[in-house]
Amino acid sequence: MEALVSSATAEHREFSHITPEYQAISQLCRQVRSVAEVSALLRMPLGVARVLIADMAAEGLLRVHQPQLDDGKPDVNLLERVLSGLRRL
Repeated sequence: MEALVSSATAEHREFSHITPEYQAISQLCRQVRSVAEVSALLRMPLGVARVLIADMAAEGLLRVHQPQLDDGKPDVNLLERVLSGLRRL
């Protein structure tokens, strides 16, 4: 959920062969976003967003940046930024 996602494709890539959901996620992820943020902005369930993002990453359409863990725990600053972004929505 707190993983950051960015588009791995060129800005002018041909999108005619991918689904509308993939197109929307790819456009949204031109800026680095959290999985939770993608879910909220596209108004889709978090589980659906996670599956689509994982599929897109496997196809090379997105890059997933896992947060650095401190003693096995997520970075508190990252979680605060994600929460702040969700509150702004």
